[in-house]
Amino acid sequence: MSLKISKLSADPSAEEVQALREELRVLWETGGQAHFREEEEILLPTFACYASIHQPIIMEMLLEHVEIRSLVRLIELGEGDVVGDIRKLGVSFEQHVRKEERVIFPLIEAALPEDVLQQLKPYFHEHSSGCRL
Repeated sequence: MSLKISKLSADPSAEEVQALREELRVLWETGGQAHFREEEEILLPTFACYASIHQPIIMEMLLEHVEIRSLVRLIELGEGDVVGDIRKLGVSFEQHVRKEERVIFPLIEAALPEDVLQQLKPYFHEHSSGCRL
């Protein structure tokens, strides 16, 4: 999805925008929301058992979740600068995923004992393959 957003023309047609909005809605409902919930309800609470969550990078991640959720909501509503919001979502999500893959998940993996990592392996595998909006 990020690739489609980056290739969006400077002045996309209403049909292009509507198709992208619909694709985004489906991706969000079938994976995007769950991706964030798993991080917030499974990965981070487990991490908090072994290390402090009071770290700037963790706070950044959670704030990015809020920003991405709000952009998805604005795009769903279809009000205001929808094309601008779509572009901003593409950039925000791509940067967020890179940060998770390069910084946050390695931080979590380094803090957790091997047996706990094995229990969480399905979540790390899912995230490393990426939830691509």
